[in-house]
Amino acid sequence: NGQIVIRPINYLAMSYDHRLIDGREAVLGLVAMKEALEEPARLLFDI
Repeated sequence: NGQIVIRPINYLAMSYDHRLIDGREAVLGLVAMKEALEEPARLLFDI
């Protein structure tokens, strides 16, 4: 609603081996983890 509020945040980082995983796939995996943490109901209930 246009308000500035204080909220908790969590930093998520991932390490991977470029010999095994391309950077694009690593980023897609990190995005999937982020989305699952933000909306666990979608993961649990397959919404």
